[in-house]
Amino acid sequence: MEHHPVTPLPKGPVDPDVDLRIDGRAGRAHDPVILGVIAVGGAIGATSRYLVGLGWPTPAGGFPVATLVINVVGCALIGILMVLVSDVFTRQRLLRPFLGTGVLGGFTTFSTYAVDIQRLVTGGHAGTALVYLAVTIAGALLAVRATVSATRALIVRRTR
Repeated sequence: MEHHPVTPLPKGPVDPDVDLRIDGRAGRAHDPVILGVIAVGGAIGATSRYLVGLGWPTPAGGFPVATLVINVVGCALIGILMVLVSDVFTRQRLLRPFLGTGVLGGFTTFSTYAVDIQRLVTGGHAGTALVYLAVTIAGALLAVRATVSATRALIVRRTR
């Protein structure tokens, strides 16, 4: 049997939510302050999404532009937030739960995205569903990539 060496984990600060060397659950899983800021943020994000949907409804069989914009803008904001909480506001313990998990988690809506696709397909609009599926994924990924790069560039420029 061939032995494969284990790749070491990265050195330096790593997000405790994904760093396997750190058990980030201890002391946070039931922290009422963190749960409270997530709940308040989620209410703000979900209400914002609801209001956008009311103001920009999608007709039956139509392209769900509002949901696409919500998800792409939300992903762009997540990209900015993740750079800021990891590189600038590193000691703000409630910022990421409030804005990331709460506000932006409540604002973005990939469950509505899935339902939109299902409704388009069952309504005989498979082509529109396929375009919507691809444009949402590509737009969300590009939005995160662009805002992470731009935010990091601005931070580097400001610190010079």
